[in-house]
Amino acid sequence: MTANQRLVVMLYALHPTDRSGAVLEAAANLAKLVGMAPPVFSSTRKQVIEAGWLEETERIGHIRHYRLDPKRLGESVVVPLRRAT
Repeated sequence: MTANQRLVVMLYALHPTDRSGAVLEAAANLAKLVGMAPPVFSSTRKQVIEAGWLEETERIGHIRHYRLDPKRLGESVVVPLRRAT
């Protein structure tokens, strides 16, 4: 993982999120927080998505929201089933 990729992952890990874990901040603002030009941030975020660290949670028009992949955080995404009695 490159330094820029680590910055993006850490930004998504530490930035405030909604209930689903999605960061709702605009990409341009996120880029500014880590000192990247918006095009660099966008391409780096794409690399992080392709590596499986981020996932898209929702799309509102042309705006996409992302969160850290829960599997990468060690969270169980499988709900155990139990027999109805």
